[in-house]
Parts: sequence; structure tokens; C-alpha cells
Amino acid sequence: MEGKKVAVLMGSAKDMPKMEPAIEALLRFEVPHEVHVMSAHRDPDQVAAFARRARADGFGVVICGAGKAAHLAGVVAAHTTVPVIGVPIAAGGLGGLDALLSTVQMPTGIPVATVAIDGAANAAYLAIAILSIHEERYVGELDALRGELRA
Repeated sequence: MEGKKVAVLMGSAKDMPKMEPAIEALLRFEVPHEVHVMSAHRDPDQVAAFARRARADGFGVVICGAGKAAHLAGVVAAHTTVPVIGVPIAAGGLGGLDALLSTVQMPTGIPVATVAIDGAANAAYLAIAILSIHEERYVGELDALRGELRA
């Protein structure tokens, strides 16, 4: 997984404020990444094509943020074996519970790691931890972050 990128996908440009903490964490750790807006419902072919190419395009993890029906992470996971992390976003009248349930309830064999509602920063830290299995440079930085949190 040496030198892998992280993709940050969101279902709508309106999700950007909720996904910015993930982007900020990736920038802090100098993780190569790309940010894309693509909807599992409005353009499912684009999402499927992106997911099918993810490994060949150098992605080691895909973070997907979506609200309401929140099928983005599941659709991506259905089309790739690259690890997918879902970020349920609070949008609409249910406070994000709908997005949480849509993201976490995946069929056996199509996993999506799911963080808390609006938990984009933790999605990035999980992605970095996954990359750290093969990229030692992230280990010290993650340890330093944990030290900062303890202090």
C-alpha cells in the first residue's frame, strides 16, 4: 500500500462543511488525497466507475460522507475491495440517524467501516491508521496526536 492516496467523496457540495475536518486531518498528516462530489442517487454510474478504478488509481482508502438515505459508502463498497469508511451526515429532519443506519447496515461481505454522525475527522484518522500498516511515516504522527489528546 506504499504511497496510497485517500479519496474523500461526498454526495453533495452542501456536505463540504461537514467533511472539512477529514480534509484538514489529511492535510495535517500530509496524506495525498483527492476530494470529489458525486451522488449515489443522481449519478450512480459515475460513483460505480470511480469505485471500480479506485485501486488502479492509487487509492488505499475511500472516505464517503452522505446524509439522509446515505447510500454513497455502500455503493462504493459494492464496486471496490479498497477499504471504505462511511461518514453519516446530519441532514434533514432525523438528525443523521437515517444516514447512520443507511451507512452501517451493510450486507455480509460488503463492509463499510462507519464513524459517528458528522465524524469526518475520525474517518480521516482511521484512514491514516489503515495506511500506516504499510507506511511507517504515519505511525509516529498518530502517536504524537494521541499524546496531544492525552495532554
